[in-house]
Amino acid sequence: MTARDDSLERLRTREPWDMLVIGGGATGLGAALDATTRGYRTLLLESHDFAQGTSSRSTKLVHGGVRYLERGEVGLVREALRERGRLLRNAPHLVHARAFLVPAYHMGQRLFYGAGLWLYDRLAGKLGLGRTRMVGREESLRLLPTLEPDRLRGGVVYQDGQFDDARLAVTLARTIADHGGLALTGVGVIALSRSPVGRIDGVTAIDRETGETFRIPARVVVNATGVWGDEVRRMDEPEAAPILTTSQGAHVVLDRAFLPGETALMVPKTDDGRVLFAIPWCGRVLVGTTDTPVSTVSNAPRALPEEVDFLLRHAARYLTRDPGPADVRAVFAGLRPLIVPPRKEHAATAKLSREHATFVSRSGLVTITGGKWTTYRRMGETVVDLAARVAGLPPRPCVTADLRLHGWTEIPADGPLAKYGADAPAVASLLAEQPGWNEPLHPRLPDLAGEVAWSARFESARTVDDFLARRSRALFLDARAAADMAPRVAAILAFELGRDEAWCEREVDAFRTLACGYVLTS
Repeated sequence: MTARDDSLERLRTREPWDMLVIGGGATGLGAALDATTRGYRTLLLESHDFAQGTSSRSTKLVHGGVRYLERGEVGLVREALRERGRLLRNAPHLVHARAFLVPAYHMGQRLFYGAGLWLYDRLAGKLGLGRTRMVGREESLRLLPTLEPDRLRGGVVYQDGQFDDARLAVTLARTIADHGGLALTGVGVIALSRSPVGRIDGVTAIDRETGETFRIPARVVVNATGVWGDEVRRMDEPEAAPILTTSQGAHVVLDRAFLPGETALMVPKTDDGRVLFAIPWCGRVLVGTTDTPVSTVSNAPRALPEEVDFLLRHAARYLTRDPGPADVRAVFAGLRPLIVPPRKEHAATAKLSREHATFVSRSGLVTITGGKWTTYRRMGETVVDLAARVAGLPPRPCVTADLRLHGWTEIPADGPLAKYGADAPAVASLLAEQPGWNEPLHPRLPDLAGEVAWSARFESARTVDDFLARRSRALFLDARAAADMAPRVAAILAFELGRDEAWCEREVDAFRTLACGYVLTS
């Protein structure tokens, strides 16, 4: 019996779960980990893959949100900065500090930006990452050699956090399993069930691989489905008024030659009033993001041509080498669930708060939405406190503030296996099982063939997309290279999962179709 078979068998029991969480993104994983570590019997169901939506499409920052200070959201920034510090402490193999330079091209900008970032440091308290400092023109160009030098007067350097969003999601799922919870992908909720008195008492779910359905009882159900939150709410109340609007954030990925060194660039104000980043990430440069209202929700959002033009145009203003469409290795977009109070129905999405909110329906469905990756742990704590009260569960304290995540290691390793933390030696051992498993899947990317087998055995990877988009980040780093890797990845997955040649062909075709959306075409 495989690990997934064993997990499905647990769904067939009739014993109610204490908490059932719908959604395998940052919010759902945070909630399920919090509930599991309090000792509640916890199940998380994800219809597709961990972090398949918004939670794998972020700007890869663990941060307080500098621009929120300008809007006076001091409480949001303080909470996020404290959570940033906790995350660096609890997952040092996944999260690290990164220096950012804010360039100044006009008199007084250094003092203005410096004052705001001084407050940013102060709000972090003892969990800060280092002091902000003002630097001159020469030091700015030393840190960012490709920064546009014309009229440059210096800049401000501050510290923030960086991470790999999808890798953290997989790590949270493994941490849930370490503590006895169950987080299962490929199982979608298709209906909510009710007790004779009308209270929600579980769900009906379907295994998308086999078509088997399950009636799963639970004392409380938590809706943590991000941009799909209103859709789940309408399973409970078909006439429920929407509480969300959706915004899209796009990113382009360039070669490191556009921004060599280890310092990131932060542009404090774009044409639409946003902050723009150019950040070293996984051997590339990530440029983002936009804030574009969208009216429809998609599993595979695509960056709009005007978003790509906006990003390249702004990058060209601040870099000596102007990137064009031919320089883009990958382009991707993610959707943000934004809470819109009725009085703000027509507010611009860039001005809506990124704070989270919780709701309880008359039949007891608990919904949490909004927020961002940095505060996932705090969101989990908040919604589990609420869900426990709704379910009448015995109150138990949250323990995640100091909880070390799976793979924690005091001294993170270097090299391509560093992301595995304490698991790196076991991964290295697996690479020796088959000839060629310790070799790169593509000359432009660091992913090793045997990592595909590891992801299938221990990280719930079931498809080529699962591996190339989220267990590795190949699709987001070099979409053409990822498409080239697909046949080898499919073959190894088929070996591990017992699939046939026809399955491999379908997987390769599906992934290459998907990858086309990450490539700019002339």
